[in-house]
Amino acid sequence: MLSRAERGCLVLADISGYTGYLAGVELEHAQDVLADLVETVVGALRPVLRLAKLEGDAAFVYAPEAKVNGSMLLDTIEGCYFAFRRRLQSIRQATTCECNACVLIPNLNLKFFVHNGEFVRQRIAGREELAGTDVIVVHRLTKNSVAETFHLNGYVLFTAACIAAAAMDPAALGMRLHRESYEHIGEVSGFVHDLEARWKDEQEHRRVIVTSDNAEIELERLFPGPPALAWEYLSDPARRMQWQTQTDRVDQFNTSGRRGVGTTNHCVHGHGTVFEEILDWRPFHYFTVRSTIPGLGAVTITSEFEPTDGGTRYRVRIEKIRARKQREQWEAMRAPFLVLLGQWYDRLAELLAQDAAARASEPEAVLRQPQPHPHAH
Repeated sequence: MLSRAERGCLVLADISGYTGYLAGVELEHAQDVLADLVETVVGALRPVLRLAKLEGDAAFVYAPEAKVNGSMLLDTIEGCYFAFRRRLQSIRQATTCECNACVLIPNLNLKFFVHNGEFVRQRIAGREELAGTDVIVVHRLTKNSVAETFHLNGYVLFTAACIAAAAMDPAALGMRLHRESYEHIGEVSGFVHDLEARWKDEQEHRRVIVTSDNAEIELERLFPGPPALAWEYLSDPARRMQWQTQTDRVDQFNTSGRRGVGTTNHCVHGHGTVFEEILDWRPFHYFTVRSTIPGLGAVTITSEFEPTDGGTRYRVRIEKIRARKQREQWEAMRAPFLVLLGQWYDRLAELLAQDAAARASEPEAVLRQPQPHPHAH
């Protein structure tokens, strides 16, 4: 029986510099470092993307086309890159070992190749693998001139097909046009996204977060599924409409072409419109918005996500209300507001349980558990 062709987002995450690194270091330590970093990469890409296959110093992951939008895709890839860079730092800083495998860790980097197209699932030696012309394309992209052209080691190369399928605006996102030509495939057009610059921005960007000490109220809920899944349902306008009852629509405006700092939402209810502006955006850890609520005015709210063994611990904090007039308004609306919030989160928990179960049933390659690096504790 022939396999049915599917369409989806195909992503190859490749640790760059590993061949040169391996040539000058102790093999045993190098393999420990590689296993640690691959686990970090795959862990950060899940569950938005599914593991298809480990390929030495690379991980091949994918998602059905309908499951990933441009904003979530960028958040996932950037979040993976940030986790990789932090892990490099923590391994190096946590050891006094001066073996070459430890000393040369900062020479490693991470790059991504992202394509959208068709694939089929097939069984090879008892394992399911993805096959097809587009699978070949995303692997061919690893042979490119991006590093020489743009002087980058950490980057994403999106094909034009992926950009179109994910409805991204490469110019608004600061991506640069790039073309490669391959035998039997021809010219492949794409866009380069600078992850090294994004890492620098991430380190320098000012944090805006409502802490427990500065909160008027702090609510906590345990949700099924990992933080990335809860994040998607709480930040994507289409997902919000599935659980946010008594809401007519959520209109989102992204000047940069993706959700993030500066994005505004108009949350339209029968009695008025809540205006939201994103002040801080740390996928999939927390985001902070300034919400202007009819009858109350502007309040700052942080939503925080923490992984647990059984799912996600979600905390929402509203900044302490100090102005006398606003405080009077808050006391009048506090009780019905908390009741509505409870209803929303009950519905959200149901949806997350259904989605988490569906994703858990999807096939995925098994990630071999690496041995911890002997010097990284």
